[in-house]
Amino acid sequence: MRRRIGPWLVPVFGGLAFLFLLVPIAYVFAFSFNDAGRTNLTWRGFTLDNWRNPCGAPAVCEALANSLQISSIVTVIATILGTAIAIGLVRYRFRFNATANMLIFLPLATPEVVLGASLLAQFLNVGVDLGVGTIIIAHSMFCISFVVVAVKARVASLDPKLEEAAADLYASPIQAFWRVTFPLLLPGIVAAALLAFAMSFDDFIITNFNSGNVDTFPKFIYVAATRGIPAQANVIGSALFIIALLIVIGGQILSNRRARMLAAR
Repeated sequence: MRRRIGPWLVPVFGGLAFLFLLVPIAYVFAFSFNDAGRTNLTWRGFTLDNWRNPCGAPAVCEALANSLQISSIVTVIATILGTAIAIGLVRYRFRFNATANMLIFLPLATPEVVLGASLLAQFLNVGVDLGVGTIIIAHSMFCISFVVVAVKARVASLDPKLEEAAADLYASPIQAFWRVTFPLLLPGIVAAALLAFAMSFDDFIITNFNSGNVDTFPKFIYVAATRGIPAQANVIGSALFIIALLIVIGGQILSNRRARMLAAR
């Protein structure tokens, strides 16, 4: 009897855990079609009006635009700096290498409340006005650490002999990097960039400390939750989830296709 039940335990519990994770997403998607009035707490009927006019709720699209702008800038900054730091930490040995590695992990280990409050105190002491600029600086600080961790693993897996072979073929260090190293690092860099974008877009605690009067999408959701998140916010959340899902599926299809092409050779 135990032998019959044993092989089914992991799939069953795995499926239940997967369904548990999908329940909030299903709720968001379902209530994006709710014919809500002033509140979106109870189901009042099916409608497509929310999807036809996703900016119908006051300030929701403005908050979304702020989040997209901030996340895009943070992603570029964190990806460039994080990739450079990761390559430096793996490929070069210097006196304070271990200390630098430890400092990179500090933003990951520091509670967001502490980090957000510390950054706020620093901005106030310097006399910087809170706004989009302070949000970008704050997000870049912790997103760089995520990029370093992701790209560092990719750099460590590369064989340095590939660059040596490029040098033997009279390639300059710059040519060897762009034609050999960078293409091999690109999947890790893209994954790190997507992670940085998601972390920046989703952040609320640090943003709430350092945003001033600027509203981002998570801040809008937090304030709106007291009176029922508007259905238009559910529409935007559902659309973002669908876009992210399509990107993941597309990346997986391209990866499988590339693997088949390499195997065919």
